[in-house]
Amino acid sequence: MKKVLILLYLMAMPLSYGQEQKFQGQPPVNAVPTDSRPVQKQWKGQFEFPNQGITFSNEFEGARLNGIVQNSDSTYTALITSENTPVNISPWYAFKVWGRTKGSIDVMLTYQATAKHRYYPKLSRDGINWSALDSLRYQEFEKGERAFGPGSLPEKVRLRLEVGPDTLWVAGQELQNSIIVNSWMDSLAQSKFVSKSTIGKSREGRDLNMLWIGKTDSKRMVMIISRQHPPEVTGYLAMKSFVETITSNSKLAKRFRKKFGIYVVPLMNPDGVDNGFWRHNTGGIDLNRDWSNFNQPETRAVKKFMEEKVKQTQGKFYFGIDFHSTWDDIYYTVDPKLKGNMPNLVSTWLDSLKEKIDGYDPNIKPNDQLVPTTVSRNYFFVEHGAEALVFEVGDNTPKDFLKEKANKGASELMRIMLERIKD
Repeated sequence: MKKVLILLYLMAMPLSYGQEQKFQGQPPVNAVPTDSRPVQKQWKGQFEFPNQGITFSNEFEGARLNGIVQNSDSTYTALITSENTPVNISPWYAFKVWGRTKGSIDVMLTYQATAKHRYYPKLSRDGINWSALDSLRYQEFEKGERAFGPGSLPEKVRLRLEVGPDTLWVAGQELQNSIIVNSWMDSLAQSKFVSKSTIGKSREGRDLNMLWIGKTDSKRMVMIISRQHPPEVTGYLAMKSFVETITSNSKLAKRFRKKFGIYVVPLMNPDGVDNGFWRHNTGGIDLNRDWSNFNQPETRAVKKFMEEKVKQTQGKFYFGIDFHSTWDDIYYTVDPKLKGNMPNLVSTWLDSLKEKIDGYDPNIKPNDQLVPTTVSRNYFFVEHGAEALVFEVGDNTPKDFLKEKANKGASELMRIMLERIKD
């Protein structure tokens, strides 16, 4: 395998799936320096307005509220800034608010220059169960003129919130910090065929935890990761349902686990998630640009694990998937003319998924520019021959549809991979 795989590319048009794409996706990623850069931590505490009996707080893992001022008795302006710059337009916000008495307040969310509002607000009364803010209580300002993507975003928004003695949580997506993620991992690890271990430490010393699923001495291996970018919660939720299908009691899942070792890092960037960062780790770097340099401890830990596992088992990684979130669902695949350890697995899988979900036409963007590896998909394929892709889930994908795609996707993948092996 290695970089000679690129020489196998045949000059031909990529497979067509008849997709009229709404979102055209990003161009091929360029290599960038990944040496650590400074980040600015937010001040943590309570922002109190005693005359009105209103208190805001960012004292929890995953919070992001950099400052807030009072404009009138019932109107407040919050400032949300990133950990460093340059950074993409994905402003994460999360805070708690309560009042001495019940009433309505307006909160204007504002951002640093060049940033715009991306995530539609979610509300919770317990930090666990979330729902979207009523659209009648949401107003956008200085909205872009484009119909889709960054050019459509507003520069600021106003939220009308009902507050009282009970805490109200407000966030760009439902909260999934390291405490919540590790609790989910621990629940799966109660099964005899699942275990949890630490494969390394983040830059701030948090555990980089992995789930080991199925036949972990198998020569046939699968790699699953998510949350390289902290706010990309819908991708994490898809990964969660995907893994839960693999660990289910179905006959298919049981057969798959007897043949394959499945390794999952659900939280690649625990520092970024718990610090409420927009994009980076505490090295100030986009981890999904560090898969050729390996300057950051999080990517190094996965690289070391995969290399050691191949050496220990004398086996291969046959599939690798990295879950993200973006404007709309898209699958960033390796061009199907490039052959890895299980040729055309991904294209066959996506064709099958299209058949299994009524009305679903996967948005697919293949790529043959894989060197330098730079991103996880390229590393999985070039260095290990794993049939690999990035699955980006739309920011506003309905939960039921998200779960359906993940569940059926995992089932179809297991079925196809089992059909491909000889014993």
